[in-house]
Amino acid sequence: MIHSQKERKKAPKALIALSGGVDSSVAALLLQNEGYEITGVFIKISGPDFLPCTSEDDRLSALRVAAKLKIPFETIDLTNKYEKEVQKYIIREYREGRTPNPDTLCNRVIKFGPLFEYADQNGFEYVATGHYARTEEKDAEVFLSIAKDAEKDQSYFLWQVEKEKIHRILFPIGNLSKPEVRKIAEKFGLHTASKRESQGLCFLGKVDLKEFLEKFIPLEIGKVLDTKGKEIGEHKGVSFYTLGERHGFTVFEKENDSLPFYVVSKNKKDNTLTVSTTTTQVNFLQREIFLSEVNNFRDIEKGEIFLFLPRYRGKKVFGKVASFDSEKHTARIELEGSILAASGQSLVAYDGEKVVFGGIIEEKME
Repeated sequence: MIHSQKERKKAPKALIALSGGVDSSVAALLLQNEGYEITGVFIKISGPDFLPCTSEDDRLSALRVAAKLKIPFETIDLTNKYEKEVQKYIIREYREGRTPNPDTLCNRVIKFGPLFEYADQNGFEYVATGHYARTEEKDAEVFLSIAKDAEKDQSYFLWQVEKEKIHRILFPIGNLSKPEVRKIAEKFGLHTASKRESQGLCFLGKVDLKEFLEKFIPLEIGKVLDTKGKEIGEHKGVSFYTLGERHGFTVFEKENDSLPFYVVSKNKKDNTLTVSTTTTQVNFLQREIFLSEVNNFRDIEKGEIFLFLPRYRGKKVFGKVASFDSEKHTARIELEGSILAASGQSLVAYDGEKVVFGGIIEEKME
């Protein structure tokens, strides 16, 4: 880890976000073993009344970790901030037929927003999390990089974090694989060693996204079309689907039941979905990608070539920066290979292992 501080007389202070899971608990353990003075913080988010909430169970799990490590523990209730800045964003984007990525927004406005405010108010030099990512130092600058475990790498979700904060962020498990993390937790007697991973809506646990959206967006039955425009089924409303999805809509008659259908196009105005048995239909793929809300970690030059990741655990595609406006935070990317691009999703640029910039995919730019 680049922030080893063994030569300092005074132990550096780090605020560690404890979620109650194995990743953050091992991150806290590793920091403590390196000599950091750490305090655990649990971010409390209470969802709408109709959702099953695991927040209190997670908080108690995080508290047990803090007790085991004998470190101070705090709880920060960010329910209102989450509702105003994340939940409403999710609903608005889906209502407009787009596909948002709430995890990237959560990292900026929830995890690395209030946590830094708390850190600054209480004299903490660093903020640490259990993300699978790394920071690397070169020429006196610190860069965000991919994790050692490519399967678990979460750098894709971190592109919105402000550049000015990167040098103060610690990712203690970034050089470890998931099995290694669990072994460490087991070795040191952490109860989270065998705890199952939580995969759901940001901070709300195991939530069915369509069930969540149906509470806020009315159902609107529409037509499912094949790639020739023929009606072959029906759906609940284009707001509930994303490109590449193969569930939640009905196809009346299939010539081959073994071949699934994928959403390759959405028409919000006509409330229609176009589906295909392959996601490589040339007519629905894009080489030219427009980005808004671009956040770059270094200066970007027109013509630079990077690897671009269009979705988490997706396949990276080479492309060049056709244009970049640092004032408007927009960019136009020309890819070497075509992708199924969903407006609202994130596209992240990599130079080797480094994250260079990211942005929100748009259908077109003004």
